[in-house]
Amino acid sequence: MLADSHCHLDNNEELDGVIARAREAGVEYILDVGANISHLPEHLDITRRYEHIYTSVGAHPEEAKEFVDLRAIDILRATENEKVIAIGEAGLDYYYDAQTKEIQKALLSEHIMAAQNSGLPLVVHNRDSDDDMIEMLARAFDKKEFKGIIHCYSSSSKLRDAALAMGFYISASGIITFKKSDEVRANFAAVPMDRLLVETDAPYLAPEPNRGKINECANVVYTARKLAEIKQVSFDEIAKVTTDNFKRLFGL
Repeated sequence: MLADSHCHLDNNEELDGVIARAREAGVEYILDVGANISHLPEHLDITRRYEHIYTSVGAHPEEAKEFVDLRAIDILRATENEKVIAIGEAGLDYYYDAQTKEIQKALLSEHIMAAQNSGLPLVVHNRDSDDDMIEMLARAFDKKEFKGIIHCYSSSSKLRDAALAMGFYISASGIITFKKSDEVRANFAAVPMDRLLVETDAPYLAPEPNRGKINECANVVYTARKLAEIKQVSFDEIAKVTTDNFKRLFGL
């Protein structure tokens, strides 16, 4: 049994096939993460079609300019459906557009408040923004604790340790299978077993041996295998641990 803790299923023209292949691979839980709150109806439709699929609500930092007026109360209203089990993905991404830093920070603050007030975990996106991310998360956490996941982790050990100190979970994507990802693998070697998750981030970041192809949920198997190798445990153990962590974090 596996849980894909982060993927994007909206606009997928082969959805039935993707879900069937995931089932065959042993994927029993899927979090279809929202990156644009206006697309929530489509995500909820998917969760109605498939009992084992859940969703989240939020706005990706690359969409920040589109959501300058989004407030925590708007996000909270969208969490009323029981299949919405997380806030986000939200965060900071300075790789593509560092000019929107302040807009991104303001938007992340609204998501943090929504997580604090709903009790739902915050799905955190971070790219080239470690210092600002640590400062924002820690400052908010000191005021009122909240749950979180650093998804698709490929950042510094400094962010890893700060996240773990707050009780956050760290999610491994296909990046850990890439040949030049030694530093990322070393970071995961230091993450406690009870804080690990696995994900695909499909349709992006397909793991080896499928790198360069369109990713899908079934490929979480390859990431779990590599994570088991990193942690020096069996595949069955890493599958059980990460699935149990998923269920505990999201109250399933």
